Order: sequence, then C-alpha cells, then structure tokens
Amino acid sequence: MKQNRRENRRADRDKGPEAGYQRTGYHRTSQKLAKRKKEQRLLLDLIRSKNYKPMRAKDIAFLLDVPKAKMKDMLEVLDALVAEHKIRKDGEDRFEKVMAGSDSETEGHFQHRSENRGGFSDSGRTRERAGRHAQQNEDKAIRAAIHRLDPSDPASALTEVVLEYGVPMEFPAKVLEQADRFPVEPQSGDYTGRLDLRNKRIITIDGDDSRDFDDAVSLERDGSGYILGVHIADVTNYVAAGSALDKEALKRGTSVYLADRVIPMLPEKLSNGLCSLNEGEDRLTLSCIVKMDREGNIRKSRIVESVICSSHRMTYSEVDRIFAGSQDTKDNHAEEPQDLAALREKYADVLPMLFDMRDLAGKLEKQRHDRGMIDFDFPETKISLDEKGNPVRVFPSYPTPATKLIEQFMLTANEVVAKTYFDKHVPFLYRTHESPDDEKIESTLKVVHAMGISAEKAGQHITPREVQRIISNVEGTGRESMVSSMLLRSMQQARYTPENGGHFGLASGYYCHFTSPIRRYPDLQIHRIIKDDLHGNLSARKISWYERIMEDVAWKSSALERRSVEVERETTKIEMARYISGHLGEVTPAQVTGVTGWGIYVQRPDTIEGLVHVSTLKGDYYVFDERNMTLTGRSKGRTFEIGQTLRVKAVRADVRLRQIDFEIVEEAEEESRDGKREGNKAGSQ
Repeated sequence: MKQNRRENRRADRDKGPEAGYQRTGYHRTSQKLAKRKKEQRLLLDLIRSKNYKPMRAKDIAFLLDVPKAKMKDMLEVLDALVAEHKIRKDGEDRFEKVMAGSDSETEGHFQHRSENRGGFSDSGRTRERAGRHAQQNEDKAIRAAIHRLDPSDPASALTEVVLEYGVPMEFPAKVLEQADRFPVEPQSGDYTGRLDLRNKRIITIDGDDSRDFDDAVSLERDGSGYILGVHIADVTNYVAAGSALDKEALKRGTSVYLADRVIPMLPEKLSNGLCSLNEGEDRLTLSCIVKMDREGNIRKSRIVESVICSSHRMTYSEVDRIFAGSQDTKDNHAEEPQDLAALREKYADVLPMLFDMRDLAGKLEKQRHDRGMIDFDFPETKISLDEKGNPVRVFPSYPTPATKLIEQFMLTANEVVAKTYFDKHVPFLYRTHESPDDEKIESTLKVVHAMGISAEKAGQHITPREVQRIISNVEGTGRESMVSSMLLRSMQQARYTPENGGHFGLASGYYCHFTSPIRRYPDLQIHRIIKDDLHGNLSARKISWYERIMEDVAWKSSALERRSVEVERETTKIEMARYISGHLGEVTPAQVTGVTGWGIYVQRPDTIEGLVHVSTLKGDYYVFDERNMTLTGRSKGRTFEIGQTLRVKAVRADVRLRQIDFEIVEEAEEESRDGKREGNKAGSQ
C-alpha cells in the first residue's frame, strides 16, 4: 500500500481530515452566479448525505472549515436552499433535509404554484422530486447492501463504513469497458515528442505492499551540484477530460486506503498496470527536472513530457536497511551481514546515487526546517491482519530515512510546479494551508504561557517559525504531546483552492499536489493544465474553461478528501476495537491526549486510543476546567491533564460503536494483580 500521503506526512496532515470550504467569491460579477448554484448543490448533497445529522450553521461551518469572513456568504447559500424548500430549519435552527411528504415540501409546492403560473414551477418541482427519489433510492440501495453483509466476515464491518459514507466500491461497466480498450503497455507512437530518459538510472521507492507506483526519482551529480528528477505517471495520456474515466475519478476524488484493501480512484488496469511505473517497463511520465547547487538551492527547473523505464522497484525497508547497515559497518568495522551484502549486490548499480539522494534529502530537510516548516511528530497507525483478516498487531509508524528521502523530493517537485504555474498566471489548483485562526492561537498561547513555557509571537499573526520554536521549547519536558496537540487544534485545514494561498505548515509560498495522479484527482487536473501549456493549447477559450471549472474541482476534491480521511479513521477505530476485544484486561501505559467533562482520552504506545470515563474515577468528585483542560478532584485535588502518563486496563471494546473503554490501574491494584499472578505460578509448580 502507498505510504499514506507521504509527501504531506508531517506538516500537511496537521489537522486530521484535511478538507475545506472553498468559496466561489459571491461578491464578484453576475458571471459567477452559475458557480454559486454549483455550490448550493454541493451543500445540498452534504445535508442529504447518509451520515449527516441536523446541524446549526456554525457547526456546518466548523465541519467545512469556513473562515469567519465567509460565514455570511455560506448563510446566504443555506437561506437560499431553505427559500427554495430544498432543505428546512427545525425548531432549534438546525438545517435538515426535506423528507418526502413533509409540511415544508407541501408548502413549497403550493408556494411555487401560486407564485409562478407558468410551467417553471412544475418543471422545477419535477426536478426536485426526481432528485429526492434518486436520493431515496440510493439510501435504499445502501441499506440493502449493508443488510446483505455477512456479520461473520471480518471485512463486513469495514465494508459497512464504506457503504455508509457513499464511497463507490465498484466501477460502472462503461468505465471498465473504457479502461479495457487500452493496451497493456504504451505504443511506439506515444513516445513522439517526449524526452527519452530510458537510459537513465531511475528508481521507485515505496512500501513493501504497494502495487501502484506513480512516482519515480533519479539523481545525477552536476559538478558540485545535483540534477534531481521527479518522474510522475502521465495518467492524463489515457484519462481524457470529460470521459467516463474522468467523471468517475472526479466522483471518487481519491483512492481510499483501508487496513484490508485499497478502493482505487482508477480501475486496476490503469492504477496497477498501464500507468504504474513498474520495474523494467517503459512508461509515459511528466518529469520535473531541477538543477541545484551543492547546498540544495534551486538554480533552474523545467517540466517535460518524458518516457522512462524504472531500473528497480525498491522498498522503504530495503533502503533503510542499506543506510543503517552502511553506518553500522562503518562505525564497527564489522563485516556486512549476509542480507545486507545481498541487497548491496542487487542494487549495486544505483547505490552511489542512493547515498547522494540521502545527502541531498538531508540538505533539503534542513532548508525547510530553517525557514520554519512545522513538524508535529505524531506517528501513523499501522495494522497487521492475519490470513483471515483479523487484526493481530497495531503499531506506530514513524518517518525513516527512506520515507524522508521521498518526502523531500516530492515536496520539492510540488513547490517547483506550483511556483512555475503561479508565475505563468494561468488557472491552476493549489494546495493551501492558511495561517491558524487568531482567536484559537491566542487561547492556546495563554494556556502555554500559564504552564511556564516560552511562547511568543511578534506580530498580529503567528508565523510557522514561531510555532516551530514553541514545539522546540517543550522538547524533553514531558509536555511535547500536550502542547503539540493544542497547537494542532489551532491550525486551519489544508484544502484545494484556485488561488495560491501558500502553505503555512510547510512555510512555503507556493504549493500544489502534482505527484500522485493515480490516487488523487487534483494531481490529475493540474497535469492536464501542464500538458495543455506544453503543447501550446492554453488558448483564451481553454483558459476561460479552466477558470469556470477550477473552483468546482477544488471544492469537490477537498470534500472527497475529507470523506476519505473520515472513512480511513472510522475503519481504523473498528480494527482497534476488534484487536482490543481479544486483549481485554491488558494493562499498559497510556498518555492522556484529551480531557473533557465526561472523562479522559488516552493513547497507548501502540497508538490505540480510548476513554477513561469519569464515572470510573473512584474516591472523589471531579471538576472539569475547560480553560486549562484539566479534570481535578474536588476533595483530594488529583488532577488529570494532557501529556500525563497513566497505567490503564482495557475493559470494554464495542466494534459496532467503534469505542474502547479503559480504566486507570492504581499502583496498589497492579501490585495485587502481580502478587496473585506470582502465587498462581508458584501453585502450579
């Protein structure tokens, strides 16, 4: 499986589900009104969706990360939908969908009939009824599909989540037929006009279980400098704009990665075959070629259509083993282990390039750190399943030298492409991460100050370097997790936008997603723009067309990315609950990650999270301090706060509700348990 969003592993995943509310600029001229209608439809889709619960406007704004400055615009959209009787408000000002036969629906029909004597009201009502029936039929189909699932099948719980969120699992016949018409490999005519790089040493480095390879890298020495090549699968050569494949890709938005499967954005013939940069096979690519000096400063760059042939399909674990083994033998003057010697022999032709890559990646990482890139060092959760699909291990995954190498090169390519097309002043799709909300960051800084931690900001708005400095100030204090979590909650969500807004987390002025067109629609979209530019096809008419569609693509891509992250998060919760259900009574250390009035959220070293409910805290009455995020016993004064380490016991796991409950194990209780355990051992001997 692809290393999850690897080039955004740290700064760009700062806020969990990354999606945002991309406004279309309602203050613009009347030519933008059609775009407003599109946004109305998207809000309507949200409110009519399976998992939507009635919410107030502020809650919808929070869900979609709508800036305060844009709240008025969003309210206008919601009010327009209410006026058109497509949604309604309940008695508590919550927005909800209009159910068939409701008073609101009937009222709307009569109102349209009285206000519009012509045929418009009838056609509008017919379209509304058709849309409602389509939604009802879709809901029925989802319920029926869930009902058909076999509860004894370990995969059924994950499939239910996928169905609930409306993620398409099967490709329509028309899409599969279109994919099947492609050859299994590029044809000779496809190479015309492309830069031929098949004689270059180019490699892919991915996870052990990856099957779709959409990026490859190369590096050459150029005097004292470097020539970095980032070669990305040219998916647009096969997926034409407006085709059945393209529409289905936009409908999905992204591939979805679960513990037991991948739900791809494109059919397997493309994602794992014709577009995948497989070892030893000629493939069409878009290459970002960057000349750098010895310190990694960019001197020159270009983006070209190319054809490559990957020399090796390497894995992160292999590259890390080579790097670690090289250091071990260098430090210990020992002979190479047999497995390391075999790896060195297998990759002998690219080893010098590999070590140059490591050196350059280190320089690029230092550059980004120096300019203020934020690194929230939270691990990713990995889950191992047995042959029957049951979770047998849950463990944290941290960045390694190999993953950092690829991350730095992908970040470089994404920044170069974004800057190149910003300078060209053509329609484009950027990855934007705005500055933290001022009110949230001020509240966070007050709490951090109260803990005696230095947290300063010179201007009205905090800078990435200042956030980075705060994180550095708490290293080694035991409060790293607490402060990082608080800063994380202050961050905006990264999203796709037609305007360049820079990337706060990366401390980058220009950023986009260029490197994963097999699994992300935004990358596919900007590849089309790049190729039109390279072919001289960016006419005024084509530019106008891109301007019309770009905001819609940005909105949909952000929303679908959010859906994907939510599905992945919920299915991870399921696997954690399934794992814990077989390990009830297990006692482990756990760190407090959240404090509320109803209890304490904790995370074990294996990343499994759960709740210690306040009702299980015996011997005192606990009071929640929202400002300082603490829970304190009124009589004895015991306080729980984020960052604390506790000993907890797993007492309950509900797979259906995706919940895990823990209880705190006091030292005396644990000593008693250990004593009984020793007594049982003695009695059995």
